[in-house]
Amino acid sequence: MVHPRHAAVQLERRQDALENELDAVHARVLAAGGSIATAIDLAVELGSSAPLPGVGETAALWSTLATIAAADVSVARVVEPHLDALAILGQLPVAADLGAVGAHGGSAWGVFAAEGAGLRVTATGRGGSWVLDGVKPWCSLAGRLSHALVTAHTPGGRRLFAIDLGNDGVRLRHGEWSARGLPGVESGPIELDSVPAVPIGDDGWYLSRPGFAWGGIGVAAVWWGASIGIARALDEGVRARDPDQIALMHLGATDVQVEIGRIALSAAAAIVDQGQPDRGETRILAGRTRSMVARSAEEIIRRCAHAMGPAPLALDARHAGRVADLELYLRQDHAERDEAELGRALLTRKARPW
Repeated sequence: MVHPRHAAVQLERRQDALENELDAVHARVLAAGGSIATAIDLAVELGSSAPLPGVGETAALWSTLATIAAADVSVARVVEPHLDALAILGQLPVAADLGAVGAHGGSAWGVFAAEGAGLRVTATGRGGSWVLDGVKPWCSLAGRLSHALVTAHTPGGRRLFAIDLGNDGVRLRHGEWSARGLPGVESGPIELDSVPAVPIGDDGWYLSRPGFAWGGIGVAAVWWGASIGIARALDEGVRARDPDQIALMHLGATDVQVEIGRIALSAAAAIVDQGQPDRGETRILAGRTRSMVARSAEEIIRRCAHAMGPAPLALDARHAGRVADLELYLRQDHAERDEAELGRALLTRKARPW
């Protein structure tokens, strides 16, 4: 039986109306039982009601993502990119003709923006229209979603395009997804052969808009929620017995790490809702927030493992799956490389950072 306080995960506490909504979402995720089809349906449904980042309710959006992840990381891995895609489309200065690729209100979206060594997608203009060709790596659920936003190379740089994943020119490479974490969220490459595409913004717009950093922080909200799911197992284990000093120490240290993530995300949400900061400031905000949350999540995994030993990882399928899911998901953070990128961003400031 789930303890009643093991439901909503809020960045800003004591919001009763939001807590009731999040409790309901949490219950639905648990009832889904890890079903990817149900997760996609939930993502589409939430897309019609979840707030967009940067319009005053960013904390509520990130609380929703965290609550879902605390219940099931795989479901959050489905919901987050769909909501991110809708946020990207909502930030367009001029609406795109998504009907040209068959998109509608019930479409299920992915965002495929990763690059890989030796892999490249190019966009070619043909008489006022565009087609995409090449291989795109890390395309999560490309065989289950209806549409995707895909980055491609043009003569002017990288540009974002919308495509119909059901087009005959889209081919999935099966058999390359061997992950033990997020096993149901297959994220192998896709091959594109003259796939019709609709441009989303101009060259460079996708990477230069403030929302790019906001979306990256939304991923961190999922990490935070997933780490709370792991921390709750420790809390339950400590309450179920007479704890020694070591168990109490790990519980206290885990609480500190959870609070670090909450404070970092809450502060970031408030800054995002203040307006449209310049690109340099959003890069710094995202770099700091993602790094703090990622390090806290890694420490929570370590603390819980030290406190509980091998039994939950070996005998509790749900806990073991959550740990494996989060460990893989955390690798979207590039660790020391992202810290180096943050350092580079800090040097572009005229003023000292501290």
